[in-house]
Formats: sequence, structure tokens, C-alpha cells
Amino acid sequence: MKAHVMHELSVAQEIIGIVQENLPDGNTHCVKAVKLKIGKLTNILPDSLTFCFEALTKDTALDGAQLDIQHIPITLQCNGCRVVSEIEGFIFACPSCGSADIKTIAGDELQVSEIEISD
Repeated sequence: MKAHVMHELSVAQEIIGIVQENLPDGNTHCVKAVKLKIGKLTNILPDSLTFCFEALTKDTALDGAQLDIQHIPITLQCNGCRVVSEIEGFIFACPSCGSADIKTIAGDELQVSEIEISD
């Protein structure tokens, strides 16, 4: 569990840095929400990430900002039969033909997709 908190702590620090770099000049605006796209392959625990984000943003322009997390499923494309499939577990084989010759096309994202600020 300790390793996960450290992982989420560093991710929260990166997110805060990205948001601060993209605030309008003067940083006088308060951030209302930060929308994230997080793929299942990132192995990020949303509750831990939210906890770290809230702790790190106290008394900053991001204090009270909500993290809206969009979970991105793992999506594979088979190089054999060309079928695109979402998978639930971590078995990396084509659900259609069983081939292990696959390419991951989604699920490893970690992206700040939107920053909502107050007027």
C-alpha cells in the first residue's frame, strides 16, 4: 500500500504542476475542477490520488478543486484478425482469435484533459 501512495503522490504533484503552468497570468483564479483521463494500465488508485491531490493543494489556487476522473479501459487490436476489443483483466490475448500478437491502443493514458476555473 505504501508504494501506491508514493506513486499517487508523485502523480498528484505532476498534475498540480500541469494545472499551474496552464493557469491564466497572475494565478488569481481559483480552480474549480481538474478533469483527468486515466487508463487502467496506469494502476493508479483514484482514492489515493484524490487524497494526495487534496493534501498538496491546501491553501493554493487549487484548494477545493474537484478531481473528475474518467477511467479508460484497456483496448487491444489484434495484429492477426485486426479485431479491436476492450478487455477487463490483464490477459493480453485477442478475445476473438486468441492470438497474443496484439497491440495496446488505449488504457495507458494519464492526461489532464480539462481545467475548469472560476471567473
